[in-house]
Amino acid sequence: MRQTGTVLGMAALAMLTVPANAHAAAVACGGGVSTGRVAVNGCISAQRGKEGKIYTREITAHVELRNTGPRAANVSYEAFFRVVSGGHWVKLGSGRTYLPAGETVGPTEVGSSTRVCGPVRVEIRVHARAAGSGWSGWSTAGTAQCQT
Repeated sequence: MRQTGTVLGMAALAMLTVPANAHAAAVACGGGVSTGRVAVNGCISAQRGKEGKIYTREITAHVELRNTGPRAANVSYEAFFRVVSGGHWVKLGSGRTYLPAGETVGPTEVGSSTRVCGPVRVEIRVHARAAGSGWSGWSTAGTAQCQT
């Protein structure tokens, strides 16, 4: 079971998924972690924008949840954001969902932050908790804030 989770986590790390919104940026997912029978992947997208003469990036945190167990679960999740070079973690959002047995939900948007473009790397981290379980470890994903 642990090897299967590792393989699935590595596959999710290498995979890019396109959200339903055709104008949205691609979503890249980080490595997987788990809490009991629920596997968690933190995902990130960065949408270019412009406010007047200033170029911006809207950094959005997403979560992808996978129930590997035989019963449905209620799952809570949280996402945090930081600029890698010296930034501190800021909570972007949280949520809850019902996760049927053997199903995958997401990537689901958790929260976002609009930043002025700069030559910095940003990252998000996500964790989750199935009802009756403890919080999972952190699943992180990052991007260069103003890459094309």
